[in-house]
Amino acid sequence: MHFIVHCLDHEDALQRRLVNYEAHREYLASAKVQSVISGPLVSDDGQTMIGSCFIFEAGSKEDVVNFNRNDPFTVAGVWQQVSIHGFLMRIDNRDE
Repeated sequence: MHFIVHCLDHEDALQRRLVNYEAHREYLASAKVQSVISGPLVSDDGQTMIGSCFIFEAGSKEDVVNFNRNDPFTVAGVWQQVSIHGFLMRIDNRDE
């Protein structure tokens, strides 16, 4: 099943985000859950990172919750708010 993870940063999190970025990328690459697509959310200026969005493929929501709990961004206190929801993918135009 697919899951969307929507994360909003603390207002003062940019430096923690930058310091932990490589560890976060390595953690995603080693995932028990598969990252389908992911990237930072940005403010209206199109550059300032304010959060993260992921689509994961996993066996259960619990797998995604546990994976997120150990993400270096979570451990470093980058994210203020995290929402995890099941997602029924109906259309996927990435191969076009």
